[in-house]
Amino acid sequence: MNTNASIKTINPYNNQFLKEYKLHTDSELTQLLSTSNETFYKWRQTSIKERARLLDNLAQILEDDKHDLAELMTVEMGKPITQSISEIEKCLTLCEFYATNADDFLADELIETDASESFISYDPLGPILAIMPWNYPFWQVMRFAIPTLTAGNTAILKHASNVTGCALAIEKLFEKAGYPKGCFTTILADHETVEKLIENDIIKAVTLTGSEKAGRSIAATAGQYLKKTVLELGGNNACIVLDDANLEKYMDTMVNARMQNTGQSCIAAKRFIVTENIYDTFVSQFKDKVAALKCGDPMDKQTTIGTLARADLGDILKKQIDDSVKLGATIVTGNKQKDAYFEPTIITNITPKMPVFNEETFGPVAVIMKVKNAEEAFKMAALTKYGLGTMVFTQNIEMAETYVDMVEDGAYFINELVKSDARLPFGGTKASGYGRELSKEGIHEFVNRKTVFIKY
Repeated sequence: MNTNASIKTINPYNNQFLKEYKLHTDSELTQLLSTSNETFYKWRQTSIKERARLLDNLAQILEDDKHDLAELMTVEMGKPITQSISEIEKCLTLCEFYATNADDFLADELIETDASESFISYDPLGPILAIMPWNYPFWQVMRFAIPTLTAGNTAILKHASNVTGCALAIEKLFEKAGYPKGCFTTILADHETVEKLIENDIIKAVTLTGSEKAGRSIAATAGQYLKKTVLELGGNNACIVLDDANLEKYMDTMVNARMQNTGQSCIAAKRFIVTENIYDTFVSQFKDKVAALKCGDPMDKQTTIGTLARADLGDILKKQIDDSVKLGATIVTGNKQKDAYFEPTIITNITPKMPVFNEETFGPVAVIMKVKNAEEAFKMAALTKYGLGTMVFTQNIEMAETYVDMVEDGAYFINELVKSDARLPFGGTKASGYGRELSKEGIHEFVNRKTVFIKY
């Protein structure tokens, strides 16, 4: 590694330089991994009660520091400040959930066999490497770190470079809460170095939230060394709107499903599939709601649409839209770009061959397709290589429930946007990855489910 290499963070809203950080040298990384490993053998002996106490400490610090942390998030990646505050507050729910439930989740599970006693013991694995994205810089990290640490592992974070300040702030949060040094470690490294770290015997497993391309690369490297991976990758979620959908009640929810976080979410509603009898009304009302969104300075509490995290992300989005227009798509509104700002956009006259339908669009772009009926809507929704989630809006709940077994995604939401919740497992299928975060399933991803068999 070049010992002079560094990361420079830039505010995407005004393009102002924020800070420069030197990457860790090879020798520094070796020491950080060694410390994490040494800490693991002590940390795993810590009682779950003590780990829960530290979660309570962490929750209090998050509450006390939430405005400062939210401002850091906003200046680094452009999220509207009110949404940044909400993200920190959501992290509190993780602390509370695992502080309450970890003891039950990790308790030995008794199994009746011909043994005098037999049970499953849930033992931690060791240092776990997490490679995390910039779009939810605190939530994505915390939903990995909190259950992973509470299970008795140690955590090593390689965060997206444009949110390096957030990455180091998270490390300080755990230290401030009383976690032993080496329990949670942020490393500053390039992608090439990270792949080499996976080869290190100290790293016992890897989790990645990111693109399909990154997931394939990391999984291939980890597979060579027989290390478990959890992958939370891209999404192309469908939002099905049927004839009897209550638009008055749920239109705000549907707009938020696409435009929240300036559209930069893997589980956003990226394809609106609307039945023909309600289609024109839906497009008109959706357009009115989008027109009412306030674009501007992400630090302004009235702002609902900030900037993309980087200007180059807008270039990718623009090409997807323009290529789709060449194939016959119609721009209803939007499609203007300036630096990292991308105007909220609505596109109609969609076919499955268009990039905006079959690729993941990461920005404030709503794609609206007309179909004849519910059967066609669900067939169209399934025309994707991704499998994170599907949402459907209808008053006929019984009918919607008949599709539960047919939807191949990791989530199926009726009359609500797909979202993550500490109490529910989160993850995808197909090109959206594998493994689960959150809930009981999340805390069991990085443990050794050890069978113990005793005869007296």
